[in-house]
Amino acid sequence: KECLFSFYDFPAEHWQHIRTTNPIESTFATIRHRSRQTKGCGSRKATLSMVFKLATEAQKHWRRLKGSKLITKVVNGVKFKDGEEVKQAA
Repeated sequence: KECLFSFYDFPAEHWQHIRTTNPIESTFATIRHRSRQTKGCGSRKATLSMVFKLATEAQKHWRRLKGSKLITKVVNGVKFKDGEEVKQAA
């Protein structure tokens, strides 16, 4: 039950992005599609180079996350409750 409500421990702006895995899936769709077409041809180095190039090209079409300025707060451990930042009493 606690795990289900941990969603609300993030900024409200991030909720839309947390609910879906689509950004991750769409990022790797291009790479997965290309790797199937090559059918394992080439060396490990060539494959890694291809994956890097495909990811770099896909990056050009990425959108900025809503509330991207709040990511640093989340990483730094700032607490959120019901989508709002919890202010610590001094």
